[in-house]
Amino acid sequence: MSKPIVYGADYSVYVRIVRLVLEEKGIGYELVPVDIFAADGVPGWYFDHHPFGRIPAFEHDGFRLYETSAIACYVDEAFDGPVLQPIEARPRATMNQIIGMLDAYAYRPMVWDVAVERLEKEAPDETLIADGLRRASTALQALSSLKAPGAWLMGSELTLADLHAAPIIGYFVKVTEGQNLLAEFADIQDWWTRIAGRASVANNLT
Repeated sequence: MSKPIVYGADYSVYVRIVRLVLEEKGIGYELVPVDIFAADGVPGWYFDHHPFGRIPAFEHDGFRLYETSAIACYVDEAFDGPVLQPIEARPRATMNQIIGMLDAYAYRPMVWDVAVERLEKEAPDETLIADGLRRASTALQALSSLKAPGAWLMGSELTLADLHAAPIIGYFVKVTEGQNLLAEFADIQDWWTRIAGRASVANNLT
């Protein structure tokens, strides 16, 4: 059985999610660089792997996938290693709800409207940042309400929800506003401190 291949850029939140899942499962893989923001645009060959030209894409023994959640679930179910999804229907549904909530309501404001705007723009749009922080606060409130008692988002066991959240919040806390807002949610702050110390996260969220 060949090593899985991940196509994408190491700076991408969603590439990082897939890499975290692979590392937590103890699976070696190859990262094939694809920079969708390159001056020449998305490489033509890449559309065979992802028809929409987004990252990541994934390949394993000729089986191709795109969409991060689909890749993460496949990796968890197709390979040996720690189980990263709850067995019972309701906890699994809550895990998927957290992942969907992060995608729909946390990723854009935390990463693009706050972190990228503050870190990469010569003249940041303060109105955009303020609105991003407002929406990030709502997302953190929702995450706090969904978090189960215990070390991880779903309780005592690390799941795909933790690995989905970590790269998003990892970008958010690169800026002071993100750090200050996260500190208002003690349970999520404690969770972040815990997961940021894991080797897989430390190795991939730079």
